[in-house]
Amino acid sequence: MNQDEVYIRRCIQLARNGQQNAQPNPMVGAVIVSADGRIIGEGYHVRCGEGHAEVNAFASVRQEDKPLLHDATIYVSLEPCSHFGKTPPCADLIVSKGVRRVVVGTVDPFARVQGRGIQRLRDAGIEVTVGVCEDECRELNRVFFTYHSLHRPFITLKWAMTADGVIGTKAGEGDGAAGGEPSDASRLIISNALTNVLCHKRRAEHQAILVGHNTWMQDSPSLNVRHWTGRSPRRVVMGQLQVDDSQVEVFGGTVVQLLQHLYDEGVQSLLVEGGRQTLQSFIDSGLWDEAYVETGDSCIRGLGDNTVDAPLIAGFASQTTTVFGGHTLVRYTRQHADSSTEQKLAKVE
Repeated sequence: MNQDEVYIRRCIQLARNGQQNAQPNPMVGAVIVSADGRIIGEGYHVRCGEGHAEVNAFASVRQEDKPLLHDATIYVSLEPCSHFGKTPPCADLIVSKGVRRVVVGTVDPFARVQGRGIQRLRDAGIEVTVGVCEDECRELNRVFFTYHSLHRPFITLKWAMTADGVIGTKAGEGDGAAGGEPSDASRLIISNALTNVLCHKRRAEHQAILVGHNTWMQDSPSLNVRHWTGRSPRRVVMGQLQVDDSQVEVFGGTVVQLLQHLYDEGVQSLLVEGGRQTLQSFIDSGLWDEAYVETGDSCIRGLGDNTVDAPLIAGFASQTTTVFGGHTLVRYTRQHADSSTEQKLAKVE
């Protein structure tokens, strides 16, 4: 591993600290390294509307180290912005500080940036290296990249099933891992205490959560964050029904229409916790990015025709498996075709 990779990976490490509060902005980390190889400044984007990673990194440089900036290199996990938003352009800030070199993890897909920040730095005579640990940097902000590249929210599917592949019973076909208490005796509870906490953590990391009308009618899920610290997502029920809760949005259109609606509303991430029919509709349409499937240790096929099979996952590029308290949790990811850094930079070379 060369030094550029070491420092970009440190940027990624720092950026993760902004996971909940930076959204809808991307998570970004920055590290400033002097010519003699010493880190003299670090920062990350803490909260949307506040200073970006580069601003915080420069602010952390001690007074006695400021003369070293002219020969320093700043490492940033995502291309510095080049436009005025809630804060001034970071590319202009870097130019004003007179650093010698900038190393960028990946190009920003946001239409108002997309190579313009890199071009601004090069026009100022600064050496710029792009694409260091690019895959890791893109994975860090997969939600942000999906929203701006595919023009829809990043979609996460989640369900729990028994060891013999059952997601629920016909008297209550909701998601057994919905993270709430059963509304009636027919509700199938699969998740254990630990995976239930993970479920609520995942909710806090998404801007919206969706269930189908069957799950809403049969399980009355709260769909909020109770077992984790964070904001509860925007609640959406898909179907034709009346809901006595002004905080719950009912959408009667198609999945594609729903995704366009959420995109237009600025919702970058959607967690789908519906029953089999809702989940399978997203899978069959190819409209998903990752899926978390929990498998418990119980078998209930003995109930006969009263059981409901779990969705069938398809079209995934990779999977990883973790064990929590005797339950397995598999994360499936889809691989989307996307242009390379070289193609994105063609217009600024």
